[in-house]
Amino acid sequence: MNEKKNMRNKKIGVLMGGKSSEREISLKSGKAILESLIRQGFNATGIDVDKNLMDSLKKEAIEVAFIALHGKWGEDGTVQGLLEICHIPYTGSGVLGSALAMDKAMMKHILSSAGIPTPPYKIFKGNENVKFPLPFVIKPANEGSTIGISIVKKRQQIKEAISHAYRYDRKVIVEKYIKGQEITVGIIDDMMLPVVEVRPKKGFYDFESKYTPGMTEYLVPAKITRSTEKKAYKIARKVYDLFELSGCARIDMLIEDDIPHVIDINTSPGMTETSLVPKAWGYLGKTFDELIEKILSGASLKI
Repeated sequence: MNEKKNMRNKKIGVLMGGKSSEREISLKSGKAILESLIRQGFNATGIDVDKNLMDSLKKEAIEVAFIALHGKWGEDGTVQGLLEICHIPYTGSGVLGSALAMDKAMMKHILSSAGIPTPPYKIFKGNENVKFPLPFVIKPANEGSTIGISIVKKRQQIKEAISHAYRYDRKVIVEKYIKGQEITVGIIDDMMLPVVEVRPKKGFYDFESKYTPGMTEYLVPAKITRSTEKKAYKIARKVYDLFELSGCARIDMLIEDDIPHVIDINTSPGMTETSLVPKAWGYLGKTFDELIEKILSGASLKI
């Protein structure tokens, strides 16, 4: 309660939009967060992030930043670093954790070296020939929301898939395609949320399936064994601690032979009507406003 009272005395800036390919989703997340904060009586304003962010923070006299940015220039440690320089507390993970989780090549290297299950992979740059056992997934190293991703099942598809991925990044990840249950585990500091199972109606959880209501079935809790659930929680917590994450984060996994394999780490999870963390939180009988308040209460400087 004291933390909430303290936040009520602060000017809160909801940072949204930005210039990444996930801009429109970020605007939706930011709008939902801002409406919640205002509804709860907090002194909050929305800031559409651009190159003049420093000026906007000063003009609005922002004292706490609620980060609703997704993707590059917002979820990758860049904005977090600027906020540290300005000495403005912010939600979510710090510079290091944000940067390492956003770059999937670094993420995969760290997961592998730590012995955390993740699909076998190779990193490609430039005009290298992609040689990897079929079927495989190819994706840009620094994009989210499945942007630039393709599933390659035939050799004839490789050229187009690699070209598509390189439109978004100079570095791409090729990893084994796992046709298993897709689950996600949300974590807010020490709180583990119920495991959510994702069942896209067209078989692949792409951008359209993620953000179009009715295109995906979400099961809370996931239809997995108690043993697999325990493994998922253990892996998610290990990832959260290993990458030095804080605040709200989400670990995405695919299950193969009852073992969850990490495929993505989200340090600024979506807060739209179809987003997974709000669904898991809601299963606990808690409101969206309570979720936003919980995340805000953890705002801090990390360096």
